[in-house]
Amino acid sequence: MAKNPAGGPQPALLGEIHPTALVHPDARLGRGVIVGPFSIIGPDVVIGDQTEIGSNVVLENRVVIGARNRIYHGAVLGTAPQDLKYEGADSSVVIGDDNTIREYVTVNIATEEEECTSIGSGCLLMAYAHVAHNSHLGDHVIMANSVNLAGHVRVDDFAIIGGMTAVHQFVSIGAHSFVGGLSRISKDVPPFVKVAGVPPIPAGVNSIGLERRGFSVEQVGRVKEAYRLLYRRGLRREEALEQIVSGGRDEVVAVFEEFFSRAHRGIVR
Repeated sequence: MAKNPAGGPQPALLGEIHPTALVHPDARLGRGVIVGPFSIIGPDVVIGDQTEIGSNVVLENRVVIGARNRIYHGAVLGTAPQDLKYEGADSSVVIGDDNTIREYVTVNIATEEEECTSIGSGCLLMAYAHVAHNSHLGDHVIMANSVNLAGHVRVDDFAIIGGMTAVHQFVSIGAHSFVGGLSRISKDVPPFVKVAGVPPIPAGVNSIGLERRGFSVEQVGRVKEAYRLLYRRGLRREEALEQIVSGGRDEVVAVFEEFFSRAHRGIVR
């Protein structure tokens, strides 16, 4: 174990709970957890190793947080859903590893018994973002300042949502997509696509993002051809997907197939 200059263990290895914080004795805190001033942690909360909880953070109900997360000042996670149909069901918020949750982010538990609202790993939720009940974020999602997700929204891996965007309930936002700021999203956003506006319109393929993530020239080409089928040929969604698949199945096509198997609000046009 590393030593500090005074000869004792490093505080971050043992963890630190500020004397003004209220941590219920039944809460389970992992190794090296830091809890800042005036934070409140309820009895059913689980916090993974080396996670840092800032000041004035509230974690209540059943919140399960993984390792190495950083949760900033004023975030409130695990509160009851803002849904008049909620009747006190025992549900949860589940958060993965290595996330950054900035100031005043709010995340609500699910509305139904034993269901959850979830955030994957490696995500960045900027200040004042809101994740409503039963919503699910994949890995490496970025939500900019004041993005608001309604209930039952799904955001897939590596999607980016620009600031002050509102997302309607039950919408799906596909993997590697990019939503411009100040948008109003009431339809599904297909994978790999850029959209923006009120109402939003498609603006091409997120090719720069794909290149940064290591997609090959051939894979980006397949995405662009899929975009043309969805948006330039006047085809219905089912017809476009059939032609996308007819070109041969690969990793890109699998993402489209999985997305359209569960996205039913109609796509942004």
